Amino acid sequence: MRSHVRRLLCIVRPSPRWWLGIVLALIVQSSLAQAPADVETILNKMLSAMQTGSLEEFSAAGDASFKAAMTKELLNGVSAQVGSRLKEGYSSPFLGTVKQQGYLIYLWRLEFKDGKDDRLITMPVKDGKVGGFFLR
Repeated sequence: MRSHVRRLLCIVRPSPRWWLGIVLALIVQSSLAQAPADVETILNKMLSAMQTGSLEEFSAAGDASFKAAMTKELLNGVSAQVGSRLKEGYSSPFLGTVKQQGYLIYLWRLEFKDGKDDRLITMPVKDGKVGGFFLR
């Protein structure tokens, strides 16, 4: 197997420009990834609800099990951790999706304007309803 790879590399002779092209193509591809507009809207509403502490707004797009599990205490706990940082400003670049157990899990990086640690948002969605919201 190694000899085949060596022969291929000798034939192709990848130059530094070739590698640079590959890296740039990967960067452009990942930067063009976008969540669907309706999912992005849901995320923004949930982040806004975290700032105001509105359980109704936060769980509005959730499925029945999400709504049943979400309590004012849980929302207040999360809001206490990141609510003030959200109010200072943030951006939420979309990272991509993962399929797991029938859900399409959307991933975002939550970057705060205060320059401290980022958070990873994972939001599983199935049939247009949010099944969870996790900050890591």
